Amino acid sequence: MRRREFIAALGSAAAALAWPLGGGAQQSKVPLIGYLHSGSPRIFGNLVAAFHRGLKEAGYVEGQNVAIEYRWAEGQYERLPALASELIGRQVAIVVTGGGEVAALAAKATTSTIPIVFTVGSDPVRSGLIAGLNHPGGNLTGATVFNTVLAAKELGLLHELVPRATSVVILVNPDNPSPELVARDVREAGRVLGLEIHVLRATSEDEIDAVFVKVAQLRPGGFLLGADALFHDRSEQIVSLVARHAIPAIYFERKFAEVGGLLSYGSRYGEAYRQVGVYAGRILSGTKPGDLPVQQPTTFELVINLKTAKALGLTVPPSLLARADEVIE
Repeated sequence: MRRREFIAALGSAAAALAWPLGGGAQQSKVPLIGYLHSGSPRIFGNLVAAFHRGLKEAGYVEGQNVAIEYRWAEGQYERLPALASELIGRQVAIVVTGGGEVAALAAKATTSTIPIVFTVGSDPVRSGLIAGLNHPGGNLTGATVFNTVLAAKELGLLHELVPRATSVVILVNPDNPSPELVARDVREAGRVLGLEIHVLRATSEDEIDAVFVKVAQLRPGGFLLGADALFHDRSEQIVSLVARHAIPAIYFERKFAEVGGLLSYGSRYGEAYRQVGVYAGRILSGTKPGDLPVQQPTTFELVINLKTAKALGLTVPPSLLARADEVIE
């Protein structure tokens, strides 16, 4: 091969390596993903890693053939609209959201054309994000873990463990779009079980502390934590406060049981974030978001912390133990 031909061939190979997968010969610019999350990277880093795994499955690796701009609200939901606007101003090819419907709704309000792939805990049809689960339409799709619709089920599990309890507190974040729907579901389930339900609210770390002053006054027989990114961020604080007041409690994610919570019931968050990564890659490669059905969990896991049960003087019924996916001793 002549020297001139060799240099030309080498240049063509280098250019090919610079192209993002699925970009085609006409695209030389690495696509940019805007990542918007209502929580903090300190807590949700493992889930972002799951998103990266899904993205890699679809042929995209950050720093190689795709770039990512991150924006974290750190539990301050009022910041989300401005953060979403910042990302749109960066001319992102796609917006990925995490930490619940509050982030997804902020992104939706900012753009009706740029694809959005969300991870939410609610029913995205019920919250107005999409038209249908199988055919979302528009510029949104993603995955739901359905944790906000499991509160009534969680109340039943807690009642099974502490059947003599007559009242239960549920803590929700009113800055989240779905807490009143969750509170309504729990109240209805409570009536069936003969339980008095007290709905308390907190929107910050300080308000969480203040809530437990009210909890001490109410002296409930049980505690249920509404699904929310802020509460996920403050898992150790909440579990510690519940333990201080010696209240049997159930949580929406296994992490709480791992740090000392009594019970947790919910879907696997990591799988949802992985699926969102796969979807983001498929959309970058040309698939329309409205053609991708929303991914839904097929299994839910019950985790029981026997060490905490013993500290509370509780005996876990064999029927409940038999249904547990994991028992922490």
